[in-house]
Amino acid sequence: MARTFILWLHGLGDSGPANEPIQTQFKSSELSNASWLFPSAPFNPVTCNNGAVMRSWFDVPELPFKVGSPIDESSVLEAVKNVHAIIDQEIAEGTNPENVFICGLSQGGALTLASVLLYPKTLGGGAVLSGWVPFTSSIISQFPEEAKKTPILWSHGTDDRMVLFEAGQAALPLLKEAGVTCEFKAYPGLGHSISNKELKYIESWIKRRLKGSSSTCLQLNCLKEMFH
Repeated sequence: MARTFILWLHGLGDSGPANEPIQTQFKSSELSNASWLFPSAPFNPVTCNNGAVMRSWFDVPELPFKVGSPIDESSVLEAVKNVHAIIDQEIAEGTNPENVFICGLSQGGALTLASVLLYPKTLGGGAVLSGWVPFTSSIISQFPEEAKKTPILWSHGTDDRMVLFEAGQAALPLLKEAGVTCEFKAYPGLGHSISNKELKYIESWIKRRLKGSSSTCLQLNCLKEMFH
């Protein structure tokens, strides 16, 4: 039976274990045995918080994030290497790359986007929740052709005041230029948070993209801190 793997990347200052309850919202039989991993980002100084140390996948120069906000592309690319190591290990254990899904909220969503589009194989999909584009258009030339086939689902609340809705929308022309398929879903009235409606749609979106058997037979990974 097919294996399915879902990697969930948390937002700035959060942790993997704090996000584990999200798994309980995915109740469909097709995902009942899916293997989930909720890693925690390392502790790093963060520029937008005056250099305060907190869990952060990469440095964030400015929040709220809006169209034109500065980015630290080099630290993003370093974080991507660590995400790719997790994916490589999962695929080595027998999971079809197209049954590997990465989901992330806010900073985790930004890292999801970068990780998916720079991976050398086509994955099942990348779900970006209230995220942003953490790289410049010059990176497009580095997207492997197989990565461009990975579908992106972008969910964003219209009332988001931390990562502005317009900043999310700004991803669309860039992704179109790169030849990447992106479904953008706006959630009216939603701020910088996750709604049950949003999670239900992500669940159905993943189910539609599963390859092989509709059943999943997966090993549960230890939920542990990564990226040391």
